[in-house]
Amino acid sequence: MDSDTITVAHSPDSDDAFMFFALAEGRVETEGLAFTHELADIESLNRRALTGELAVTAVSFHAYAHLADRYILLPHGASFGDGYGPVVVSRHAIPREEIARGEVAVGIPGKLTTAALALALWAPGARTEVHPFNTIGERVQDGRLAAGVLIHEGQLSFREDGLTEVVDLGRWWKGETGLPLPLGGNVVRRDLGAERIARISRALSRSIEYGLANREAALTHAMRYARGLDRPRADRFVGMYVNDWTRGYGPEGRRAVQVLLDRAHAAGLIPAVKAEYVEET
Repeated sequence: MDSDTITVAHSPDSDDAFMFFALAEGRVETEGLAFTHELADIESLNRRALTGELAVTAVSFHAYAHLADRYILLPHGASFGDGYGPVVVSRHAIPREEIARGEVAVGIPGKLTTAALALALWAPGARTEVHPFNTIGERVQDGRLAAGVLIHEGQLSFREDGLTEVVDLGRWWKGETGLPLPLGGNVVRRDLGAERIARISRALSRSIEYGLANREAALTHAMRYARGLDRPRADRFVGMYVNDWTRGYGPEGRRAVQVLLDRAHAAGLIPAVKAEYVEET
């Protein structure tokens, strides 16, 4: 592939589609770079980034702790749950202590997801099973799982499926720390070089800004990936995860990332890591 052709990997979700709309449709200046888009679920992207396969990709902050030697965080494009986030659901109320003792199996959307990390911080000792994110709600409904962690659109629709909220991990985290829960960010491989990384960063920043400034057009594009949400709820979901936090972390966002990494390390869940970001130019 030409050195000026960059593959951007992200999830096939309405929020990521919204974020990358302008880039996918050629609506913004790319400074000579050509971008191709590859879509895969977040755990697949986490695993592929572990091998260094991907040049630019969305990853979970949980996974980032294992990738920081090879990848650096772009200063924009993150998803934060500010008082909301992955939701643990069941058919009926289950005490936190029961989950923490490993008495029930909890479905998670991947071992390297931040959803799994947040669950482990909320209920140390939780017994988990990995399942595709879009099957967890159904598995809880039919009794194959006692509980499950829902990400993406499932956070908005689980009550209609007759499921009960055990805990919203983003709300719990906000209560614990006063900070938003950092879920995922965009990273770029360090060996692409400072000059090319800077061009990539500026192009992705322009795409985010364009989507936020042209919301209806970007939302129409994102509806292709809304997985059953009607337009008002897709708009709500996009607003939850593409907002001012996505424009840039800011001091509080960067502090939130480091607090998550530090607490997870203190709990023995990840190696020690200091988050590093591409300088904004």
